[in-house]
Order: sequence, then structure tokens, then C-alpha cells
Amino acid sequence: MSTKIIIAMHKAYQIPAEDLYIPLQVGAAGKPPIQYGDNTLTRDDGGDNISQKNPNFCELTGLYYAWKNLDADAIGLAHYRRHFSMKSKQYCKKKGRFDSLLTKDEAKALLKRADIVVPAKRKYYIESLYSHYAHTLDASHLDMARQVIGEKYPEDLVYVDRAYKQTWGYMFNMMIMPRPLLEEYCSWLFDILFELENRIDVSGLDQFSARLFGRVSEILFNAWVLKKEDEGMSVIECPVIDMEPVNWPKKIMGFLAAKFFKKKYKKSF
Repeated sequence: MSTKIIIAMHKAYQIPAEDLYIPLQVGAAGKPPIQYGDNTLTRDDGGDNISQKNPNFCELTGLYYAWKNLDADAIGLAHYRRHFSMKSKQYCKKKGRFDSLLTKDEAKALLKRADIVVPAKRKYYIESLYSHYAHTLDASHLDMARQVIGEKYPEDLVYVDRAYKQTWGYMFNMMIMPRPLLEEYCSWLFDILFELENRIDVSGLDQFSARLFGRVSEILFNAWVLKKEDEGMSVIECPVIDMEPVNWPKKIMGFLAAKFFKKKYKKSF
């Protein structure tokens, strides 16, 4: 089984050496190429693409490109500063983050054990996926997404409602799955998001808030996974490693301020 994981990138950054990975310049339309060494990144504005939607769809323009243009038996998505890794914290500390990323053999082994590889759960404990979104962003995005799904895929509302109530989630739009499942997921997801795009006016939103379709999709992915599990598909979690230190005190304070003092997020942490 041939497997490829795209790395959503919008600036020059260190690139994994293993050919499992395809560094992809997302939102490339109208922008100069990103160089690394003597090479340039693959761009998401070739072939069948939605590169111009990147300010609102984030890394999903890369997922769309992979869906429509990559030739591989299994396809995944990671980020330039967030990757899958099976290595222990001790190994990562000793060898370094870029020598600790998921390998081709590890990805192959995971896909033998389960149908869908997802990132390890992010646990919110005192929040559901819906309430966390409502406290930090604009809950009407999720309400409208539910309405669209009710019209297009009413049989999936039960999974949407279950996902909205979860106090944990598979986040970051990261996954690895066989192409037939990716075809199914992307057909479902983008059909919903393109209709949602018709119903939400983003023209008055600031740059941070306008990235809403990428955020909504993180939660919809959880609903789709619940449905696949009910259909007998198996899911396996893979830990995620941050390539840069995370300011957890600042992140936690932002989370608590949103929940208890109604301070919406204005930037990423």
C-alpha cells in the first residue's frame, strides 16, 4: 500500500526527509513559490483545486488538493508544526522532534490495525465540543452546519449531535485513511462546507474569525468518524507532536477566560 501524508505549509520550514511526506504550499494561488534548498514546494493551486479559499478553509485547501490530485492508496494530512509521532517523549527529547516523526513503516502498520488513523484525543473535560466552540468563537457556525446536514444528510444528525456533546475530539483536521474512505469523507465534507459557505457572509470578519470553515470541519470530522464506527470501521489514535514549544499557561488562561468571562478568541495560541 502506497501512503502519502501532505504537510500543510504556508511558509518555509524544516521538511521531513522520508518520502512518506509531501510538503504542500497551501493557499498558494497568487503567491510566490516557497523554496526549500534547491526545490520549491508542491502547490495547492494546480489541477483541481480550491486554493483561493484558503483564508477561510485553512489546511482544507490542501486536503482538497490531495483528494483530487494525489495518486496513493492511502492519504493523510499533517501540519508543518504539528505531526504524527509514535515515539516516546524520552526518544523525542534525545533524538529531536524531526527524527521522531511517523515513518512509512509505522503508518503502514497503523493502517493494518485499523481503517482510520486519527490524532490522539484532545480532552476538554469541562466543555463539550459545541460549548467550547460557542465560548471561544461563534456558535451560529455549528448551528448552521447542523441545519445544512439536516437538509442534505438527515440520517447523519444523530452523529452530529453526539459529536457536539463530546468532551473530547480528534482535532487539527489530521488523519490518515485509505483512498476510498478519503473519497467518501471529502465528498461529504466539502458538499456541506460549500453550502455553508453560501449561507455565511465572511466579508465583515477579521482574518482570524474568517477561518471558520476549517474550524467547523474539525468538529464535523468527529461526527463522520462516529458514523463510520457505527458502520463497523475501526479507528486507531496516533499521538501528535508539536514541532515548537506550546505556551500551555497562556493557552489554558485563554480557554478559561473564554468559558467564564465570555472573552472570544481573537488569535491562535
